[in-house]
Amino acid sequence: MKRAFRRMPTATIGFYLIAMVVAVALPILAFVVILLDQLESSERAALERRTVRDAQALSTAVERQLHDMTVTLRLLSTAHELAENDLQTFHNRTQSALRSSSMFLILVKEDGQQVLNTRRPYGEPLGEMSNLPALQEALESGTVEVSDVFFGRTGNRWVFNVTMPLSEELARAGAALILTQNVEELAGLVKTEGLPKGWSATVVDGAGRTIAASGEADPGETFDEALLAGATGLSGTIRTQGDNGDVLAGYARLAGQAWTIFVYGPVDTAQASLVTAWRSLLLGGGLLILVAIGGAFLLGRQMRNSIVSIASMAERMGQGEIVSPISTRIVEADMVSIALSEASFDRAEAEDRIHFVMRELAHRTKNLLSVIQAMLRQTARQSATLQEFQTSVSGRLQGLARSIDLLTAENWTQVSMTQLVTGHLETFIDTSERLEISGQDFALKPEAVQNVGMALHELATNAVKYGAWSTHNGKVLIDWAETPGADGGDNRITIRWREVGGPLVRAPESKGFGTTVIDRQLTAAFGARVDLDYAEDGLRWTLDAPAYALKWEARKAQ
Repeated sequence: MKRAFRRMPTATIGFYLIAMVVAVALPILAFVVILLDQLESSERAALERRTVRDAQALSTAVERQLHDMTVTLRLLSTAHELAENDLQTFHNRTQSALRSSSMFLILVKEDGQQVLNTRRPYGEPLGEMSNLPALQEALESGTVEVSDVFFGRTGNRWVFNVTMPLSEELARAGAALILTQNVEELAGLVKTEGLPKGWSATVVDGAGRTIAASGEADPGETFDEALLAGATGLSGTIRTQGDNGDVLAGYARLAGQAWTIFVYGPVDTAQASLVTAWRSLLLGGGLLILVAIGGAFLLGRQMRNSIVSIASMAERMGQGEIVSPISTRIVEADMVSIALSEASFDRAEAEDRIHFVMRELAHRTKNLLSVIQAMLRQTARQSATLQEFQTSVSGRLQGLARSIDLLTAENWTQVSMTQLVTGHLETFIDTSERLEISGQDFALKPEAVQNVGMALHELATNAVKYGAWSTHNGKVLIDWAETPGADGGDNRITIRWREVGGPLVRAPESKGFGTTVIDRQLTAAFGARVDLDYAEDGLRWTLDAPAYALKWEARKAQ
């Protein structure tokens, strides 16, 4: 994944927004195209099934017509006038019966000579019938046969015949009865209702000629050879290429006959709604992508302007300027702008604070050097040997260093009383049970941290050498409390050090540097009262100072 991101080009926001639009839109369009393609396949399959059903329905209607003609022939063959060879009466009765049916009866001899034809008055001279091959085929098979389409000379029209051979009992009247019908009457059965626009239905005979059609085809016209070649079964569909694109045809053969019904037409017209959907999809999808790309370009331009403005803010901020927030049309950019503005103010304040701290550091360093010089002089006077001097100086410098460490950890601002006590005393004892601390915690200002820290270090050193921590059972109790000043004066803080369980205490014969630190230095630094009591049961040390001299909050409030 990381390698893929590394390979991505360095480009503008607009480019990536446009790429994102394209990356999102193209899969959606591809998905829709796949769905439409599946829909098109389903529509084509449904169209094929519907086309075959239409052809089968038309074939059923034509079969019914031919069946009705066959039944009519059988009924006419049973007429007693035909059996008695009363042909004139038979002619007149049949002509009257068929007047409303658009069918005509012909009685022919075996050689094709017409005996009677209901198209003509009885007794009018008649010639041979026009379709001798159909007669011969029926006489040879001895069954009812349907002829191909042909042009009848008597009616001077395109017709087809249904021929039924007569039995031997009727042979003296003729060889066969024929019902003939004009093809335009059959065309009424070939309807295009329910077919797509531009589609046709055609009845084709065994010779491949048109019998009747719903389109522009004329009777006797040779039908499409490609469709004829594809009609190899009883029913099915054929696909071929026409002048206007793909052509789909459904066909159905008449049972027991050589006729075939074709329903055919261009696929595009049958699927016009789907084609329209395709066009709408492509056009709408293209327009949508263009609109989205335009929107992404404008959005990228807006974002770029905002980012350039923020970059300018950052550059000026890097030069040390205090920058004001800018207003954009992007909420997040405004948030960054405000953050940069606040950061510039914070940076200015931080720089001021650093300068202040540097000045304070220089001042405090001088003070520390003065303290160290005084400590070295006092320690040198009271040390009998160089080793004693080094040990005393090392311990006191470590105590001072602990105070500095605590201040440094808090940015030289404030250290809590608990931190100060534990930070200085934790190295003097082996268990926390030998030190008990109590009091409401408060923050000390830096000067108090240094001076009180040094006093605690001296007290702890004395406790380890001579006091409570010089024995196994000794314990130090430290507590502090803040009390209101007398007569409405400033509050005061009292810090007490008490040692219990140690050896008997004796007051020292002389006062050294430690006494100076825990007494006179604190008195001078804070205007405090210090009480140092060498009680026999344990040392007592009490510091009573104004709260403002010790507390960080009291100083900030001033």
